[in-house]
Amino acid sequence: MLLTVSKRLEFSVARRLHADSWSDAENLAAFGPETKARHGSGRNYVAHFVFTGPVNPATGMLINISEIKERAGKIVRERFDHKFLNKDNPSFCDVLPTAENIARQLHLDVAPLFSDVDATLAACHVAESSERSATFYADGAGEANYWFDFSAARKTVSPHLNKEENARLFGRATSIHGHNYRARLTFRMGRLDPKAPLVRHDAIDACLRTLHDELDHRYLNEDVIGLKDRPITTESLARYVYERVKATMPLHRVRLHERDDFFAEIWGDESVFLGMRMSFNAAHRLNAVALSDAENAKLYGKCNNPLGHGHRYLTETTVGGEYDKRSGTLRDFVAFRKAIAESLAPWQDRHLDLETDDFRNAPSTGENIVRALWPKIDNRLNQQLVRLRLWETPNNRFTLRRA
Repeated sequence: MLLTVSKRLEFSVARRLHADSWSDAENLAAFGPETKARHGSGRNYVAHFVFTGPVNPATGMLINISEIKERAGKIVRERFDHKFLNKDNPSFCDVLPTAENIARQLHLDVAPLFSDVDATLAACHVAESSERSATFYADGAGEANYWFDFSAARKTVSPHLNKEENARLFGRATSIHGHNYRARLTFRMGRLDPKAPLVRHDAIDACLRTLHDELDHRYLNEDVIGLKDRPITTESLARYVYERVKATMPLHRVRLHERDDFFAEIWGDESVFLGMRMSFNAAHRLNAVALSDAENAKLYGKCNNPLGHGHRYLTETTVGGEYDKRSGTLRDFVAFRKAIAESLAPWQDRHLDLETDDFRNAPSTGENIVRALWPKIDNRLNQQLVRLRLWETPNNRFTLRRA
């Protein structure tokens, strides 16, 4: 099992994407209209610093998130926030500040600051808008993400099932209904080249325009020729988007949300995943029995408040398994949601330390909560859980993956 802890930080910068050695036409093709901003353009960035390592059994922490905020925050404030990166940050004198390169530089700057702890910085993820983000990994790999939206109507049915089978499997969704879909395309490079864009603007812009024109405001069962003989499910539609993009670009994976809390994901090896988000409300207090009152207060800060505090926790459960081509499904939606809800129910509106048995002898840190929740959900999903995420707040995320 692989556990990671992620801290979210925000910063605002100006930048210019323009290679002096390229012609205006070459820059436009590579970076799009933004390259014409002679004095730079601006973005409000969100960075996620993702750490991995062993959990200290006494404290229940992989790393002290306050330390991430303090150390990484200092780098962000001094080298990135409210800077014109091309001029104010020497790292971008010869390397253009694309989202991928910003993520890469944040990793290079922040990773050495944690040489004194057991945790290591596994990745830096940077979002520059709701449509564009990038990730840099410790092994040198890089990813570029592009999001696009479309609205469409559908009947959730499979042409390979009879009417009774469709009704039994999909229920009311067999009637015409609609979704505001949101898709993420992820492109990956095993070794990021800071001198060249991972994805050229002209290529991705043409791709997204074509997909949007084909899918937006369509009745998917009848208006899209490529879907005629396919099940009209979220899994099947995600696979169709993957195939359409892969035919022209080196796509790594696709995630398709039919709503904010539910998505299907298709990877290059044809793996299919389903993800669902669900929240629960609970109180807790961070306190390690092995530490003194003074040590607890110093380690956990305000989270050690004797009377406790609470969160609206958000979970994201991702499952794998065998995709059924006949029905176009990986797992029954209702059963999937029920398994998660039943797993969370014992913690809903409870004090985790005082009213459950899960944290009698272990601090209710995010690390321990996600580890305690894993078997509860996994056992209800036939051991097909592949990733479980827990947001304690929008800024603090804990993720457990099946290795």
